[in-house]
Amino acid sequence: MKKNIALVTGGLSTEAQISYKSAETVRANLNRSVYEVYYIDVHASGWWYVPESGERIPVNKENFTVTYQGNTIAFDAALMCIHGTPGEDGKLQGYFDLLQIPYTSCDTATSALTFNKRFTVAVVAFSGVQVAKSLHLFAHTPVSPEQILHQLQLPVFVKPNNGGSSLGISKVSDPAELSAALQKAWAEDNQILIEECIVGREFTIGVFKQQGIITVLPITEIITQNEFFDFEAKYLGKSKEITPADIPENMQHQLEAAARKAYEVLNCRGVVRIDFIYSNAHQQPFLLEVNTVPGQSAASVIPQQVVAMGGNLQDFYGSLIEEAIRK
Repeated sequence: MKKNIALVTGGLSTEAQISYKSAETVRANLNRSVYEVYYIDVHASGWWYVPESGERIPVNKENFTVTYQGNTIAFDAALMCIHGTPGEDGKLQGYFDLLQIPYTSCDTATSALTFNKRFTVAVVAFSGVQVAKSLHLFAHTPVSPEQILHQLQLPVFVKPNNGGSSLGISKVSDPAELSAALQKAWAEDNQILIEECIVGREFTIGVFKQQGIITVLPITEIITQNEFFDFEAKYLGKSKEITPADIPENMQHQLEAAARKAYEVLNCRGVVRIDFIYSNAHQQPFLLEVNTVPGQSAASVIPQQVVAMGGNLQDFYGSLIEEAIRK
């Protein structure tokens, strides 16, 4: 008998556009002989089941079921494809926990923690993984550019503290640029993270757990045509991604060990993507952030890494669903 899988996409943030692209990749690579797939759009207008006919059927939020063509459909698991709130920050995870519905992402606590970039680096730093020096700003407590520059050395990255997809990020090398960078980040979030720039090579690494075993996917090096790996570089073709990365064995081992350590200390589940800068000066990796619902679109690195590992996406997504159900 086929298992009913809710492919949960959309979301309530500016990252929804990426969520829909991820969901299309996942939907095209699910084994339909094993899974009955239901496309669920979590949208500001409501939660909707969208069959291939295109109509929008409301989801019953009391028990996360759908009534369609006279049948009430309950789900064996939720396959998470929402980047941003409420699918990556722990809100939906808590809802599914209350309903005892398995899901493919990290649990509520880990999702909420890792959605906050400052909290993430603070926790992983305790485990010995290197992170950049940073400041955490809140909208309710203004801090002037002069105060920031008194505590951090340029260049710095100014970024929204919550969320992903490289929205609202600026690199600041001139003090005169800082005010505009702050305004850009405040437009995306009510918290800001400002980090000193680490000069080096940029890498991103997929990590997942299956039956208690943590697996690190082949490492991808990001070489951007822009000044840094911003939204345009990430999604609009302004970067080169090399998978597997052409790096010395000792660098590979350092990156893999740091990725595995971060996955362990944050108590991650499912597949996550962890971003690093390998510092030229320190000759070791510095963790930037952790994405607990990493992109799965045609422009995303996780599908590339799965193929580089010798796997295929149908088996990979199937293994994530089965691992969630086992848990």
